[in-house]
Amino acid sequence: MHPSLRSLGLVAAIAAAASAVTFSAATAQSTTPAAPPAQIVSGLPDFTRLVEQVGPAVVSVEAEVGRRNNRTAQLPDDAEIPEIFRRFFGPGMPMPRGPDGRGFGTSMGTGFIISTDGYVLTNHHVVEGADEVRVKLSDRREFTAKVVGSDQPSDVALLKIEATGLPALRIGDSRALKPGQWVVAIGSPFGLDQSVTAGIVSAVGRSNPYANQQYVPFIQTDVAINRGNSGGPLLDTRGQVVGINSQIFSNSGGYMGVSFAIPIDVAMNSVKQLKATGHVSRGQIGVSIENIERDAVEALGLPDRRGALVNSISPGSAAQKAGIQRMDVIREFNGVAIDDASDLPPLVGALAPGSRATVAIVRDGKPRELSLVLGEAESPVRSIPTSAEPPASHANPLGIVGEELDDATRGELGLEAGEGVAITRIEGLSARRAGLRPGDIILAVGRNAVGSTAALDQALSALPPGQTAMLLVRRGNATQYVAVTPREQ
Repeated sequence: MHPSLRSLGLVAAIAAAASAVTFSAATAQSTTPAAPPAQIVSGLPDFTRLVEQVGPAVVSVEAEVGRRNNRTAQLPDDAEIPEIFRRFFGPGMPMPRGPDGRGFGTSMGTGFIISTDGYVLTNHHVVEGADEVRVKLSDRREFTAKVVGSDQPSDVALLKIEATGLPALRIGDSRALKPGQWVVAIGSPFGLDQSVTAGIVSAVGRSNPYANQQYVPFIQTDVAINRGNSGGPLLDTRGQVVGINSQIFSNSGGYMGVSFAIPIDVAMNSVKQLKATGHVSRGQIGVSIENIERDAVEALGLPDRRGALVNSISPGSAAQKAGIQRMDVIREFNGVAIDDASDLPPLVGALAPGSRATVAIVRDGKPRELSLVLGEAESPVRSIPTSAEPPASHANPLGIVGEELDDATRGELGLEAGEGVAITRIEGLSARRAGLRPGDIILAVGRNAVGSTAALDQALSALPPGQTAMLLVRRGNATQYVAVTPREQ
């Protein structure tokens, strides 16, 4: 016997003898040991039968982008890179383009059949900008697919192939998913068809800060997802589709343990509209919202940080008609609690324009309930550039140095006439600690709009000493309240 193996055997024998002595001593002290806890988890699942049954309904999707213009290749601008490449490789990923400036190449993803007559579901970013889409079945048959409709906000695309008698997946209920449940993904990572991976649900109702999809309460999993898995099904242990694999969190383009799937309930709502009209309509309140920071709780008269803080209201919107104001805090929508600002858009977007809804708000510490009729969602606000030269000093207790904007600059920034004061310098420590910086535009102090340095100084000077100032600030394309609590400098 090898010396090291003998040594290990001797150590094991000594350890076993010591364990036996310890156990005997413990038994002598207590003749009535406590009953062991009940088994919570037993065994591991075998997904063999599941894969055999559902695998034939999973397909590979190839989208040709700019295939007629690929004779001359050069590097494109970042804005010309198709979404699937940006999602997995980041904004610097080069992709060839043709002489007409269009990018070209093949986008590879996954899809799954949802009806026997040839409807296929996949991601919007898989087929975005495609000249031709091909679907390859598990039996190796290939079809040219028609894009019935595609929706960027939900990242869902509906395809149609001319075939009948196809295997189709059963649609499950993603609302019943709970963290810790087993889930399975089938797809074509890196072109490897019918690849199977499994894991558990990490979280539900997740807002993905790395995707511009505010209407999707993502399912987060630890299922291994890679490039090419996009659009594939996420399945429960009954073989039912509960989500569409859509995103990964990655610094390298490869799997890092965090994957996101679109709940199938959200996807099927989009499918229903895509079939009927070719596009998706969503309800909209007409407010811009944000989370509530710790320093703002007392200023807003709240018991805690739950809710969505309203920082702006669109003219003529459902919110304006219902009487919602800046600094209102939305705590419930149709009876559903709003814990974070990200909880509200999926609830609103799931309803059709014209639907009636009730909103529970807190205004100045007092609860109210308002009724409104939803409008239709519009395009997001465009980004806003900023620039200004600093004047000599400030005349307000927060040490914010501002400069007035002329009408031309306001027009460039997308502001109304007489709206906003540009921050050019921060002399107060409290304002700097709150995160304000030169280039920000202050739109209001509390609910009071400001459009001049005199109005800003007056509004700030009118606040009681030590009271937190709620400043409505525009930075880039984002508008939010910033709580500034005066402290000793």
